[in-house]
Amino acid sequence: MNAELTLYLAELQRQLDKLCEAIEGLDAEQLNWKPPVDASNSIYVIATHTLGNVRGWVLGICCGQPIDRDRAAEFVSSGADAAPLVERARALGREIEAAFAALPVESLDELREARQNLWGAGTTRPVSGREAILHALEHAANHTGHIEITRDLARAGALR
Repeated sequence: MNAELTLYLAELQRQLDKLCEAIEGLDAEQLNWKPPVDASNSIYVIATHTLGNVRGWVLGICCGQPIDRDRAAEFVSSGADAAPLVERARALGREIEAAFAALPVESLDELREARQNLWGAGTTRPVSGREAILHALEHAANHTGHIEITRDLARAGALR
């Protein structure tokens, strides 16, 4: 793996680790609580959505793997504890590492047509492999911040 892909992998792993740190140890009530604001999401939903986005954009769009993504299902997910999400994040990190090891760095310049189910909301357009990775990184960082804020509110007693 070349230096550029190694850098992207390290940052993706860092974001996945931050997500895991933010959710580990939370109980079902904290994971599934939604702030009392219209269109807000629970920690479980945000984490599930973040993992779906990273998987879709990095493995599906950038690496061209046959990834299926049910974005709508991400937004109705719930769970009793964080363990399944943490395991999914760890497994995703391993999948990305293996995919990057086989990815020619020159392919990062190539434009890819993204399938709508991987893209998410909005109209798809061709993106380079680099753009797909950078989108996934930005998206993961933003949503991990959302998780941290929601976690802090839940821990501060906003659940009551």
